[in-house]
Amino acid sequence: MKRLSLTARLALLFALTAFGAMAMVGFMLYRQLESQLIVRDDAALVTRVDQIRTLLNDADARELIRDKPHLFANMLGNTESLLVVRFPHEAPLISVNPGDRVVPDMAPVPADVPLTLGAVQHMRTADGTPFIYVAAAAHDAAGPRDLQVISGRLLTERTHLLKQYRDRILLWASVVAAIAALLAFGFVRRGMRPLRRLAAQTASISMGTLSTRIAQRDAPRELDPLIDAFNAMLDRLERGFTQLKQVSADMAHDLRTPIGNLLGLTEVGLSQVRDIAYYQRLLGSNFEELQRMSKMIDNMLFLARTEHADNAIEPKKLLLADEFERMQEYFEGLAEERNVGFEWRAEGYVWADPLLLRRALANLLANAVRYADPGTSISTVAEQGPDGTAICVENRGPTIEPHHLERIFDRFYRADASRHRSSESSGLGLSIVRSIMSLHGGTWRATSSAGITRFTLVFPRRDEEAPVPARIVATR
Repeated sequence: MKRLSLTARLALLFALTAFGAMAMVGFMLYRQLESQLIVRDDAALVTRVDQIRTLLNDADARELIRDKPHLFANMLGNTESLLVVRFPHEAPLISVNPGDRVVPDMAPVPADVPLTLGAVQHMRTADGTPFIYVAAAAHDAAGPRDLQVISGRLLTERTHLLKQYRDRILLWASVVAAIAALLAFGFVRRGMRPLRRLAAQTASISMGTLSTRIAQRDAPRELDPLIDAFNAMLDRLERGFTQLKQVSADMAHDLRTPIGNLLGLTEVGLSQVRDIAYYQRLLGSNFEELQRMSKMIDNMLFLARTEHADNAIEPKKLLLADEFERMQEYFEGLAEERNVGFEWRAEGYVWADPLLLRRALANLLANAVRYADPGTSISTVAEQGPDGTAICVENRGPTIEPHHLERIFDRFYRADASRHRSSESSGLGLSIVRSIMSLHGGTWRATSSAGITRFTLVFPRRDEEAPVPARIVATR
């Protein structure tokens, strides 16, 4: 089935509305005209019968009928009328019935009772044409008995008039509906121009022109939400495409180094026969490079899983002191190698997925240990605030420039342009932290000034708990 365009649908809707409105108005006028014609015809019939009854009261009926037989026929006025004058249960004295219709049998209105419109009886013939009639008694001037006057009329003329009126109503309603449809089609088509321009603008956007934005100045205000949604979608697409290109370039750069090392060392090792010790060192070096590549691939897979909107987590109520103590034990050996100490203060609980929380803390602490100045301490603090639980990891070391802080949570991004220590980091740790916080509905931020770098994670509050005394620990 062919779908109708929005313009055609609106034009059709306007046409139906116009037709319905005209038909309703016409129906009301038709009913008003019909009721007026009914009153007019009933009043004419009552007047005619009343005239005949008055005439019979003033003259002998038999003489009047014998001397002036055409008087009564002339009083009817047309060939569709019926007139019968008779004594009860006797043959008619006069019967004017051009259509040979059946004389209705009904009780007449008494002679002393005035005729009203309520005395008129209504019926329909076999073909549906209305027929009205009245029966009334009249005093006979020549005798004691009352005469019966029965008069009726077939309303063919009125039926024809109403049919013509009804047909004209339908005709004019149809004409007005057609005009309304044409006008609506033109107006709607003109009004849809902004949508067509919007469609043309969106169709012209490609991968190379994702920076294009749709202007609102020439569009109606009703299209502002749609244009805003399109522009927001383009912003997301541009960011995603830029990030995808950056990720691809960074992955190629980071994978090229270990693969180049593997190929170079292996090629040198195969160039001539070596002793067993050389091959053992070669295998050990290759093993380290392969471990680095494996870790990078695992981190990429983890990011891909965590960035799915339907990825489910299992938050639990965790005591922060226990979590910090566990992290300190894990990094104790590495901290001694770097000559770095730990200071931490834990307050209360946090609602989080245990494994994801530990991975986020491990990434932050590993980053802090890697860049902390020797002889300094790494501070880890957890505090309960109105928005939730804030966890801060702070270290003393090189200051990160503000323009680096804006992208430090992006994949493969390193604030060090020379990428020194690249063998120790895949550039995905902070991206994983961001994804973990997104899953928890929390926030993340980084600040760096005067040689102090701080990473803050805020987990949203789940319920009100009684305060837990803070535990403070400092180790070297």
